[in-house]
Amino acid sequence: MTKRMLIMLGCVLLLVAGLAFGFYLHVRALMASAPKPGAQTVTAMKAQMLEWQPQLNGVGTLVAVRGVDVTTEIAGMVRKINFKSGQDVKAGELLLQLNDDADVAQLASLKATADLAATTLKRDQAQLAGQAVSQAVVDTDMADLRSKRALVAQQEATIAKKAIRAPFSGRLGITTVNPGQYLNPGDKIVTLQNLDPIYIDFSLPQGQIANLQVGQVVNVVADAYSTEVFPGKISAINPKVDTSTRNVLIEATVANPQKRLLPGMFARANVDVGEKKRYLTLPQTAITYNPYGSTVFLLKPPAPPPAPGSKDAKDAKPAPPPPPPGTEHDLVAHQVFVTTGQTRGDQVAILSGVAEGDQVVTSGQLKLKNGTPVVIDNKVLPADNPNPKPQER
Repeated sequence: MTKRMLIMLGCVLLLVAGLAFGFYLHVRALMASAPKPGAQTVTAMKAQMLEWQPQLNGVGTLVAVRGVDVTTEIAGMVRKINFKSGQDVKAGELLLQLNDDADVAQLASLKATADLAATTLKRDQAQLAGQAVSQAVVDTDMADLRSKRALVAQQEATIAKKAIRAPFSGRLGITTVNPGQYLNPGDKIVTLQNLDPIYIDFSLPQGQIANLQVGQVVNVVADAYSTEVFPGKISAINPKVDTSTRNVLIEATVANPQKRLLPGMFARANVDVGEKKRYLTLPQTAITYNPYGSTVFLLKPPAPPPAPGSKDAKDAKPAPPPPPPGTEHDLVAHQVFVTTGQTRGDQVAILSGVAEGDQVVTSGQLKLKNGTPVVIDNKVLPADNPNPKPQER
């Protein structure tokens, strides 16, 4: 009985082994008949050395060299407005006239009183020569004349304050004041801004102070004119560092002859520092950033086939199908680690891992792994502009 069971168990094991071997042969046949993966299409370029001008970049706000909200010192009713909104005016030009009829009449009365005091002084001085009055009378007359003339000057100043004039040359804003309107002291009449030149105030980290000095070139780009660079120079460096941000405030003066830059605009400031440097650069799309390091794919010719009859020849995989005619081929991908440096627009500096002239994949990396054959098709290339501009207008 025991011998019969052993024979049956052996038959079962032979059957299972036969089925497993047949399944293995079937899977091997399926794998052999399966289509081999073809070459992957990517874009690529040769790494090249470029000259970079080191820059410090900051964001800031445009500020008028001179800018005020024109107001009135004293109350009064608006009699006449001598300007239009948006008008360019000169320093001292009359902008607005308040009603001053009562003040002018009061001035005439004070002038008459001062004239009388002058006549009295002249008469008493003549009588003093004949010893008809004392010196004390003449001194009193002189003090009275000075007092009356001071009242006249005070009234003239009050009348002058009711004629609102431009404190400096510039461009007026939009006003909401109308003739007949009553103004209180401090009420805003119109804004006045001197637009040429114009300041940009921006901040940089305190660690960059050693690279900054008055007179240094600054290139300003405003969002309103994103395709144009406005040159300027550093005119002042704040002697105090902001304790909350550890940044230092920089003021640069920018020429604005066409008066297109306006106070309050957001702008970017690029400060040139040091001498130009040469960097090996690649488009930022060529870099794959990972927690364990940054990598790129280099394209190199495939390794030579193993010698016939060798062990490597027996284990070698079948060659991939040929690429389409007219495309660059006979290249395989090799992933390498790189050390990146500064960035400039769409470009990034490569400090190590890539040599000048190496062919690097710039897009299509997700389809690649080490040893993947590739086809280069550069009909559509990724951006590689050191000064990119917004695509939407």
